[in-house]
Amino acid sequence: MAEPQLSVRSAKARDLAHRLARRENRSIADVVERALESYEVREAGREPASTFYARLAAANGTDIDLEKIIREDRKVHTGPEL
Repeated sequence: MAEPQLSVRSAKARDLAHRLARRENRSIADVVERALESYEVREAGREPASTFYARLAAANGTDIDLEKIIREDRKVHTGPEL
């Protein structure tokens, strides 16, 4: 099955993507995906996970051990009744 393709009609965008891919030794698709993800975070206001957790820790004053909370609330599933 063929991979989905993105068509860009801008020669400047194409040249920039090729230049960045060569410089970073990555595929053009990887460069474009990373650039679009970065743009989404910056323009859509989505907060990066590291910033979110730092803000959460600062607001609560303590570091939350999610593994501990999950272990405490975990219950054994008895399986389906047959």
